[in-house]
Amino acid sequence: MISDSGNDAYELSTDPDRLDVATVHRWLSTDTYWAKGRSREQVEETIRASLTFALYGAGGEQVAYARVITDRVTFAWLCDVYVARDHRGRGLGTRLAEAVRDHLAPFGLRRVLLATLDAHEVYAKVGFTPVPHPETFMVLSAAE
Repeated sequence: MISDSGNDAYELSTDPDRLDVATVHRWLSTDTYWAKGRSREQVEETIRASLTFALYGAGGEQVAYARVITDRVTFAWLCDVYVARDHRGRGLGTRLAEAVRDHLAPFGLRRVLLATLDAHEVYAKVGFTPVPHPETFMVLSAAE
């Protein structure tokens, strides 16, 4: 169980079969800057290819989501982190990032990366820092 700052209890699950895929798709495809327009089929494929994390409220409703792409040996990418609008401001993003960090710790990964435009303070609370040498990173992006 995970508690928010108001002491409400939320259940953490890494079971992809428990995810409310329709809700995850709606959140990502309509209410994010990084996945707007992502199809339901794409969301389903990302779930199949990733470690997934979700928080559920007292009534069993899904209130947050995150996924990790990893080889479980050297590298992981944390992405698609989302907290439902009516559950924001309770520290759930931080709690979800902590759960991901703790879940990945036994793998002894060399590096866990993420990208964010607006939530640096959330991830800094659990140990993420800016990339020390961004000039060493490159990206191959799809044509726009």
